[in-house]
Amino acid sequence: MYLDRSVEKKLEKKIASSSVVVVVGPKFCGKTTTALRYAKSSTRLNTSTAIQIASMNPSAVIAGEKLRVIDEWQTVPELWDELREYVDNNPGFGQFLLTGSSTPEDKSKIFHSGAGRIVKLMMRSMSLYESNESKGIVSLGELFNNDITIYDLNKEQTLENIAYLICRGGWPMAVTAPNEVALEVTKNYYSGLFNFEYSDNEKFRNKKPDVMKMVLRSYARNISTEASIQTIRNDVIEKNNRTMDTKTIDDYISALEDLFIIEDIDAWCPKLRSKTTVRSTPTRHFVDTSIATAALGISPADLLNDLESLGLFFEDMAVRDLKIYSDLIDGEVKHYRDSSGLECDAVIHLENGKWGAIEIKLGGEKLIEDGAKNLLKLQSNVVGTKPKFLMVLTAVGSAYRREDGVYVVPLNCLKG
Repeated sequence: MYLDRSVEKKLEKKIASSSVVVVVGPKFCGKTTTALRYAKSSTRLNTSTAIQIASMNPSAVIAGEKLRVIDEWQTVPELWDELREYVDNNPGFGQFLLTGSSTPEDKSKIFHSGAGRIVKLMMRSMSLYESNESKGIVSLGELFNNDITIYDLNKEQTLENIAYLICRGGWPMAVTAPNEVALEVTKNYYSGLFNFEYSDNEKFRNKKPDVMKMVLRSYARNISTEASIQTIRNDVIEKNNRTMDTKTIDDYISALEDLFIIEDIDAWCPKLRSKTTVRSTPTRHFVDTSIATAALGISPADLLNDLESLGLFFEDMAVRDLKIYSDLIDGEVKHYRDSSGLECDAVIHLENGKWGAIEIKLGGEKLIEDGAKNLLKLQSNVVGTKPKFLMVLTAVGSAYRREDGVYVVPLNCLKG
């Protein structure tokens, strides 16, 4: 069963306005399946034989009826220049779709940016709206244009279900599987992430899977925090009784980024009325929270027994959905924290300068009140444009607008 993806609308625009579209993102998120819906021909570079032949004769790979899909193109980086030359000599939109789950082995082989001919598009795992687990009564895009009235008791959502969704993740094969096996599907996905023995990419082949998992577990223990790389390094050393220098931890984190497993959010630095200093440390996040729970061996029951941890893991899942929805309106997700201790979990910033601020909470009157106070204080501190909206994004509870104008929106009521 195929579920429509939010990225399709943006993909169709890219196809209609460029010669080559490169769809990047983590393994198992559905890139190839979605791309093939637009293909008139395709080829997959996912075996050693296919890669060897393509390296010797890249021009043969691009031959075929257009629109042509080339899956795992990054295994043969020479294709980049071959494609650039081809579309220079054969101009026209919508000729190639490239899909890949890691960055190219040798970036130096990509001699040209492909500006004006080749564009990139990020595809992530599925948001709750894509998996039909959000009612979508509140549109992030609409909030940037209008004041809206919302009210929904949302009694059907529970913390038990939130914990399950966090551990299952948004992987299409897990989403469409029965609940009783979906968690196993995600566990199987995680167990196959680090099989680099036969990888043609030296950057991954020389990485030790056990060390990769150590680093990932430390990242998961610091999820949704501003932990420094040194903190993560020290955690690896302490928890695993081993040495690790700074270069090694940097190399492993870089590999995790190249595999689209971790995806931090940067700090937002507005002009402030006060003289407080904005902290620049990124917040540590995953492309899908289920990778973090799998790395730590955490079950839904474990999360329900530790509400503080559940809050951090829920924040990560909420950031995943916010990134997916923000992409549809050409927005960026950032976070804010200053030297006075004032923070905001997510700031959506659009290309036209509009912005909205979001605090992410499990729910409950006290947490919502705390989040709203933070948002109103941030609004009063920023010089220049006012936010288009302020929102407390919750795991459970009702959807409504407070008297002070702050929206309270459960994640299962939000869409792009």
